[in-house]
Amino acid sequence: MNASELKIKFIDSIHQCARADWQACLASQQIDYPFIQYDFLAALEDSNSCCEHTGWQPQHCLAYIADQLVALMPCYLKTHSYGEYVFDHQWANAYYQHRLDYYPKLLTAIPFTPCAGPRYVVHADADQQALEQAILSAIQHLCEQQQLSGWHGLFIESQHWQADLPRRLGVQFHWYNRDYQSFDDFLASFSSRKRKNVKKERAQVAAQGIQCRFIAGAEVTEALWRQFAQLYQLTYAKRSGHQGYLTADFFLKLGANANQQLLLLVAERDGESGPELCAASLFFKDRHTLYGRYWGCYQEFDFLHFEACYYQAIEYCIAHKLQHIDAGAQGEHKIQRGFQPVFTESLHYLHHPGFHQAIAQFTRDEKPHIEAYYQQCQAALPFKQ
Repeated sequence: MNASELKIKFIDSIHQCARADWQACLASQQIDYPFIQYDFLAALEDSNSCCEHTGWQPQHCLAYIADQLVALMPCYLKTHSYGEYVFDHQWANAYYQHRLDYYPKLLTAIPFTPCAGPRYVVHADADQQALEQAILSAIQHLCEQQQLSGWHGLFIESQHWQADLPRRLGVQFHWYNRDYQSFDDFLASFSSRKRKNVKKERAQVAAQGIQCRFIAGAEVTEALWRQFAQLYQLTYAKRSGHQGYLTADFFLKLGANANQQLLLLVAERDGESGPELCAASLFFKDRHTLYGRYWGCYQEFDFLHFEACYYQAIEYCIAHKLQHIDAGAQGEHKIQRGFQPVFTESLHYLHHPGFHQAIAQFTRDEKPHIEAYYQQCQAALPFKQ
């Protein structure tokens, strides 16, 4: 490949890139991470979950040498900071106080998906370091050209990004499979009191007449996808007063075009005419990891959230030899259920030199507090000493 032929462009629809080219770039690195797959990102766009109106205007970065796609990076022009899970409202307020515009900004992230993973993919035959430098230069030029405040890479695998940029730490809670043979084998690693608590919670779910089962994505009917979308929207409305970021059409398109990496967990109770759906959780998977993403219920049942989102997922991973559960952001309640603290990272570039230095200092000052929180969470784990 001749680097002198390198061309970098930003596209405002993923459909401006051939699906075969996008997937070939991923395949060259054997990436099966579900949230950077073409069909997943296309479903977000085609369902109008991500568009200019929602403040998530696609602006994907592509690098070509001759006619071959050699690097890709999902990007969005953002006019707010919702749905990101790396909170920068203080930064936006500081811009406002100095009579500067923080929005729009350029964001490399998977919309509404606080799961770490590949955000920047370079074809296996290409020069990663040279492409990174070229892409960062293109980002800086775009910020200047379009008067963007800067660029942010969220939940990024920073070992794949060598540029000297401010790095912000975060903490999530993940589960790891220590070669467990069963759920009871997993619980055997707990202290006695913590083990009893988990067993009590699971027993109470069963006592309410609730049974759970997984359905492979390809087997989920259109009617069930519509029910799940309703569950998702109802639960969001109860929690936050709005119906959530994702449209019902997103789930339908996902089920139709990107169902090979999907699992739907349904929780049912016996009704007059047979089993009746009362709650559901949507999971994604790749060859190593199960990702817990969306959940909804028609009414509250004691401990059902923990059963449907965590315990059933753990059982699935043990049975299918998956190594890891990424259940998303926040949730200290995960700790006592065997989810361990892990660090996440985000990268930041502010086009204003003064603010770039200020954000760099902010991330340095914040880091020891995040590290101390990590240690506190580590000390609270339920495992035997």
